[in-house]
Amino acid sequence: MTDFATLIRLLVKHDIDFIIIGGAAATTHGSARLTQDLDIVYGRTPQNMARLAACLVPYNPYLRGAPPGLPFQFNASTIQRGLNFTLTTELGDLDLFGEIPEGGRYEDLIPHTITINVFGATCRCLGLRRLIEVKRAAGRPRDLEAVAELEALLEEREDRSHHR
Repeated sequence: MTDFATLIRLLVKHDIDFIIIGGAAATTHGSARLTQDLDIVYGRTPQNMARLAACLVPYNPYLRGAPPGLPFQFNASTIQRGLNFTLTTELGDLDLFGEIPEGGRYEDLIPHTITINVFGATCRCLGLRRLIEVKRAAGRPRDLEAVAELEALLEEREDRSHHR
């Protein structure tokens, strides 16, 4: 089970530049769907990647689905050489994205975020409209199912704002 509270507070405490996306972002916007992992887009500056590695190493990050014993060292160099990582950690599953389809990089997504306070931590979350676009672009059946619910939430939100 993923400890969302501890993961998010850890990222904030270590001053990581990140944006919550995926199912956790959908939940923030009112989705009733449960998610098993925390998906984030992270900034790819050398300093941010070094902080990201340093904050996660104590929780033994390992490639999710990889056979046990595979030589894998999670550090700033690994992050620099890679882009997207699906990890399992002692705090649960964490997906790190250096860039996402139809969304781009951290810097590209900043204008499409909202600031949220969750679990006592303030961080960025992908805005509802952009989240819908990103999920639609992913094209997986579960993402397309989520889009229908997210569009209904957006429509409801817009209806409420028109009736004020």
